[in-house]
Amino acid sequence: MDRNAIVRLGVDAYHGNVQGNFSMRDSLETLRKALVDLNGGSTKLSYKKIRDGECSGLFSVVEEILQKTIVEGFQDNDFLFQTLIDFKSVALGDENDFYIPDNDILYVVSDVSRGNQALRRQRIESGTHIQVPTTLKGIKIYEELDRVLSGRVDFNELIDKVARSFKQQIYVDAMTAFQAMAETDSIYFPTAGSFNENKLVEIINHVEAATGKKAYIFGTQQALRKINLTVLQDAANNSNIAEQARNDVYTMGYMGKFNGTDCIKLNQVHTPGTNAFALDNDKLYIIAGDSKPIKVVNEGEATIYLGNPYHNADLSQEFLYTDSYGVAVAMSEKMGIYTMT
Repeated sequence: MDRNAIVRLGVDAYHGNVQGNFSMRDSLETLRKALVDLNGGSTKLSYKKIRDGECSGLFSVVEEILQKTIVEGFQDNDFLFQTLIDFKSVALGDENDFYIPDNDILYVVSDVSRGNQALRRQRIESGTHIQVPTTLKGIKIYEELDRVLSGRVDFNELIDKVARSFKQQIYVDAMTAFQAMAETDSIYFPTAGSFNENKLVEIINHVEAATGKKAYIFGTQQALRKINLTVLQDAANNSNIAEQARNDVYTMGYMGKFNGTDCIKLNQVHTPGTNAFALDNDKLYIIAGDSKPIKVVNEGEATIYLGNPYHNADLSQEFLYTDSYGVAVAMSEKMGIYTMT
């Protein structure tokens, strides 16, 4: 089995997309045997053989499988990804340029008599270009790859732990940057106070009037649920509206629409290493247009660095997995923020 086939098998097995008549178990066993072949036919890792470069292909394949599953997995939430996050994967040293059009200012249309060209000139705003700075991120694991080769642990367990950890950190960094930008930038329609239906309608109208495009309401489930009580009470006398709203709350935990505007849930996550929520449960974000505000860049190739077991008191074998990415936020159109107290 060639290198590309091994990588594809590893990625497909992780996503559960087994090919042909193979079962998931058969695919994982085929993958394990392919990795054993890359390890010189041994089910045990030898520090001396690795040091002497006898099984270098093993780590490059695992590196590529990990990177592909992280990149593909980060795009699992299709609507959120298509609406908020602009993702690029570039080679090390390539320019990670994003063009941000200036959609905030419209031209003034003046009355003019026929044959008269004496109008005030208005500069064409061409927008800006931004580059996203990247930093190297790493996770250190031990013994897991040795356990995979010997068949004591499922390869997907190794991939899943590392991939989920990286995906969560990227998502937290992206949404943290988005929240920070929304708190400080002056081009938005900020509103604060106890929830009021008319206030939210007014923000939506402002955003749609400024952009000329359909708006969406984004928030965590807790934030979106704060809309429920008022709207359901107002809908009590309209059985059709009340039934649809209650069905949404029963099936999703929040209403799918607010006065015709779609509500989109932002998945809440813990800040890595803590039990603290990373996203604000008191904010609703009203966004319109097709310009994705969150820019994420994955740069270069992932790398696995082999540790020296003789440096550890328990002689455990360490593997440091590193990848480089960066997050930035740039808005080209106005948005609204409702902070509910």
